[in-house]
Amino acid sequence: MSTTPSDAPYARPLQDRAVLLFIILATFFCGNAVLAELIGVKIFALEDTLGIDALNWNLFGQTGSLSFTAGTLLWPVVFIMTDTINEFFGKRGVRFISWLAVVLIAYGFLFAFAAISLAPASWWVTSMDAHGVPDYQAAFAAVFGQGMWTIAGSLVAFLVGQLIDVAVFHRIRQATGERHVWLRATGSTAVSQLVDSFVVIWIAFVLGPQKWPTSLFLAVSSVNYIYKMGFAIALIPLLYLMRRAITRYLGDQRAAQLRAAAAAD
Repeated sequence: MSTTPSDAPYARPLQDRAVLLFIILATFFCGNAVLAELIGVKIFALEDTLGIDALNWNLFGQTGSLSFTAGTLLWPVVFIMTDTINEFFGKRGVRFISWLAVVLIAYGFLFAFAAISLAPASWWVTSMDAHGVPDYQAAFAAVFGQGMWTIAGSLVAFLVGQLIDVAVFHRIRQATGERHVWLRATGSTAVSQLVDSFVVIWIAFVLGPQKWPTSLFLAVSSVNYIYKMGFAIALIPLLYLMRRAITRYLGDQRAAQLRAAAAAD
């Protein structure tokens, strides 16, 4: 029996497990990236959260406790998604979702500022007074109205970091072949997050109106980088579990085809 065009696999892309997999990974990646940016306005104390004594790091003549943006909780997940998409869909897959995430982040901030500019209902402004929020409009603006320097720094650092990640990942892959998944994942993250951690703070707090001194910039950037790398290393087992789960979902042959195409991308 001849196969009509409508019966061909490419005519029904949503029945292709590889296509569905990419959609799921890309959606989760972009959702985490956007959410990390939006909740990043909150700074939390790691030691207090864990219920331990302050570590009081001392770097470049600066001291302090371990304080991070809430967005850092989600970035390790973004790293795992990046490396997984790199593994099965190659450079073009990572670049596509990276640009898509940047557009969605900018879109989210645009409408956050639009929402802030809307005239609030008078009753809504005081509706949370009993809960310790006397001006709901001011609170809303403070949470969602991140400074333009912070937004610019986040977007530039994110995009540059992603592009560096995919380049380093494939350089290591070319050198090691299909061996040492942990090496290309950790190596690419180590280089990309070194750039990301320093660029975002440099744009937001050195070029921006706060004009941080060099010592503070280096100290805070270094602490953020160490934190991100610690998380990235801790999540290496998850990377292997995802690789195994995806291979089982796609089948050995289809998974091997995708990895080979990704390596040649």
